[in-house]
Amino acid sequence: MLLSWLLIVWFLQMPTFTWIIATHICPTDTKHLIHSDGTVVIGAFFPILHNSRVSKIIDWRYFPMDSDDYFGINARNYQLVLAMLFAVNEINLNSHILPNTSLGLEIYNLPAIGRNIFRTVFSWLTGLSSVIPNYTCRKESKSAATLTGLSWKTSETIWTILDLYKFPQLTFGPFDPVQIDRNQFRSLYQVAPKDTALLSGIASLMLHFNWNWVGLLIPADQRGAQFLSDFRKELDKTRICIAFVQTVLYLGETLLRLLSQDHIHILESSTADVIVIYGPTSILLTLIESTYRKYNMKKIWVMNTKWFCPNIELYNMLELSHGALIFSPHYEEIAGFKKFMQEATPIKYPEDIFLHILWYWYFKCSFLHFECKIFKNCLQNASLELLPGNIFTMTMTEESYYVYNAVYAVAHSLHEETLSQIQYQPQSNIDRTLLFPWQLHPFLKKIQVKNSVGDDVVLDWKRKADPEYDITNIWNFPTGLSLLVKVGTFVPSAPKGKQLSMSEYMINWPIGFTEVGVFLIEVNIICFWM
Repeated sequence: MLLSWLLIVWFLQMPTFTWIIATHICPTDTKHLIHSDGTVVIGAFFPILHNSRVSKIIDWRYFPMDSDDYFGINARNYQLVLAMLFAVNEINLNSHILPNTSLGLEIYNLPAIGRNIFRTVFSWLTGLSSVIPNYTCRKESKSAATLTGLSWKTSETIWTILDLYKFPQLTFGPFDPVQIDRNQFRSLYQVAPKDTALLSGIASLMLHFNWNWVGLLIPADQRGAQFLSDFRKELDKTRICIAFVQTVLYLGETLLRLLSQDHIHILESSTADVIVIYGPTSILLTLIESTYRKYNMKKIWVMNTKWFCPNIELYNMLELSHGALIFSPHYEEIAGFKKFMQEATPIKYPEDIFLHILWYWYFKCSFLHFECKIFKNCLQNASLELLPGNIFTMTMTEESYYVYNAVYAVAHSLHEETLSQIQYQPQSNIDRTLLFPWQLHPFLKKIQVKNSVGDDVVLDWKRKADPEYDITNIWNFPTGLSLLVKVGTFVPSAPKGKQLSMSEYMINWPIGFTEVGVFLIEVNIICFWM
């Protein structure tokens, strides 16, 4: 609690600087970027608009339309918006969930810099574009909960403020073993399944291919230290040794400390042909390739996050990422979501600023900058489906799936809360416009429902089951096309010896590796942990 107050005081004492670039800007006078009213509203913070020069601080309320060098849009993360819209629409059409109650949403852009994250959260809490602490324009709050992510650090930064108000916060990023401490993170819930079986899956993959000498790239924080400790315990059961451990420090959605040339030299010169990456994979690999392209690192990367790199051209990553293997929790495709994305256009959703920007950016529409609207000269029959796969995917991403489940978890919790109120007073006397978010916690903690495809949605980590994992392989082609191909599975609940299943003939190995057996460097090897 003391740390929370220190951060707030530090934020309030900082001088205010804003940098508005160019004369052609698109200001948003509203306090949110997307708003759909309802009896009850769910908030969300999605990292979509980003400053390409992270050393500069830009007021996120203004974004230039004619300067790619300074500001960009992460089209892939826009799918998070669509997943939330889709879930809210489904619930509002379902008479069995929250009858006589409409569900609305407020979506804000999430800046990459910690200080601007504070500013955005305060704006959402107070209902003001200009932040005035301890003052709010919201006479009657409709907000029930908020969704945050993608990174662990971002959710923790937002939690620092929301926990002061006991405000329910659901994270849609990867599972964080640190945030399971209910004594500390009382108002924070993780939608992702727990990843305790991930270590066993990675170790099984190493044993399957006789990889006994591996390197590690992990965050320089408690999560990285916990992963290292648990991974070493898992490797003690095998004959696999860790060649080196490199750490990277993150702040929010950005790197706080870049990898030095010595770090990169260790990666490049190590005799370990296999490197395991735990953490924000895309940022790290982007940094390695874009900053130190002179090194020719022929490695096999094993990751815990699906590959994506929005900030550099894809062909620059061909040699580095080709052949990487990725562990990701298995989930079923949500019926109707692809069709929903195909039909999403600025004409259908005129209030969606992001869609207008996407159409301007990729389909070269004429744009009314001060209204944030397209108005003519667009590509005929333009749709998100026409965008290249490395820019926008028509397959539901892991994070979008968690956003979808988070909305359903909040809706079902609200439904249970309403039923509990009916037991004590007539339904006609229930005032749904007067909402105290902290009252939702008992229902969020015990929620356990199935989503539309039959998967369990559970927020209590103790009742979460270990997921099955899909193992995918990155195929890169000289034309710039990149594919994620499923080449295996890991099922923790299966009998020992049958948990891992691999289709080796489908694996496209990195350049320079043609045979699986070449990675075994030594048979009788003894590990000495530092």
